[in-house]
Amino acid sequence: MDPGRAAGEVLEGLRAHFPCREPQLKALLGLFGQANQCCFPSLFIYGHPATGKTAVTLAILQALQIPHVFLNCVECFTPRLLFEHILGSLSILGEHGSTTESFPRCDNLSEFSRMLQQKLQQLQLHESNVYIVLDKAEYLKNLDFKILAVFTRLQELTNCRVAAVLISELVWATFYSGTGCNEPLMLHFSQYNKAELQVILTKDCPNSYSSKFYANFVSILLSVFLPVSRDLRELQHLAALNFSKYCEPITKGQVREDESNKLWRNIEPHLKKAMKTIYLQEVSSLQWEKWLQEGCTMPIKDFSGPACLELPFYSKFLLIAAYLAAYNPACSDRRFFLKNHGKARKTKTKSKKEKLNNHLLGPKQFPLDRMMAIFHSIVDGHVISSAHISSQISSLVTLRLLLLVTHEDLLDAPKYKCTVTFDTICLIARTVNFDIVKYLFDFV
Repeated sequence: MDPGRAAGEVLEGLRAHFPCREPQLKALLGLFGQANQCCFPSLFIYGHPATGKTAVTLAILQALQIPHVFLNCVECFTPRLLFEHILGSLSILGEHGSTTESFPRCDNLSEFSRMLQQKLQQLQLHESNVYIVLDKAEYLKNLDFKILAVFTRLQELTNCRVAAVLISELVWATFYSGTGCNEPLMLHFSQYNKAELQVILTKDCPNSYSSKFYANFVSILLSVFLPVSRDLRELQHLAALNFSKYCEPITKGQVREDESNKLWRNIEPHLKKAMKTIYLQEVSSLQWEKWLQEGCTMPIKDFSGPACLELPFYSKFLLIAAYLAAYNPACSDRRFFLKNHGKARKTKTKSKKEKLNNHLLGPKQFPLDRMMAIFHSIVDGHVISSAHISSQISSLVTLRLLLLVTHEDLLDAPKYKCTVTFDTICLIARTVNFDIVKYLFDFV
């Protein structure tokens, strides 16, 4: 069969399963579909969660019947597990391969590249394109720092047509370590916008209702939940969970299907209550359905505080740095955040300022450069100040977790205040394994 015709048929078949992903489908088909040509050295696919990165990649490889190995890097927390998992999965690709086949121990990168070459030649796959798909590739940074360089140079090390496909939620700049990594081909899976989410969610319409009626329900659902979540899986879960409540007045004969205003007034308080519980995952789906059957008699806590906000990784450290700058005296920064700060002087008595409890006095305003200095001191690894970090500071201000206390015209030296409580910052610090009490002046 003509390769172009085969790729076209695959595109038509996958377009129905993955709507609003046609540019990515065409790009991957163009890369994977050339079986008679040497494959690219490595591919890096990145984007937000639930944007179809892994599902689309595996669907195309399976549809084109291309030999590939898939593994989740979360499961491989040591280099040995990673190497032996790949070598073990390759046995399935052979014509007479067995999943129970035993493999010799593989502990280092040189053994892995040698054994990978032998395995591909043994299975007669050295002349065909083979792909190693690594999902959650950001976990590779926790292993040997040379592993990433090896996976971007597999063709050079093995002299075979094998390539790594790295799938991650982070951008490639966070992977750079200066160890000789070849920059891979980049493919971005953008986040779904409102119109695309409307199209995707409407495809789950039950057979007993019209697509127009279900589209109205999806529009109401997105108007409530879209400001706080664009996760497709979360929205699909919420749609399936709340559709029966939306249809309840119709099944009782109180409202017709075309009376959207009455249906909205009936479902609005229910969706707001669901946003405080289901989205923050404080209760399970079974618990929520039980509450509905019991008339929602169980009390619901107020989860509107910032302690329950799901913040990006660096935003959490920015908020921790802001809290430390707000409650620590500026003269103590050298003591807490500078490694070689010199020998501390012995003082007989504390001054009046040292006797005062800063947490009782409340947060103090601090300049931006001091907060960023603390941030770079406490965060793991080298982080380059960029527009991405600045946008996260703006997001914290928008969420009212930080307050801009100077005028907006003073761009050269803005000052902020931190509004989060001690309990909240302890919860946030716990999620990133940071002991904030050690760095607070009042507790030392």
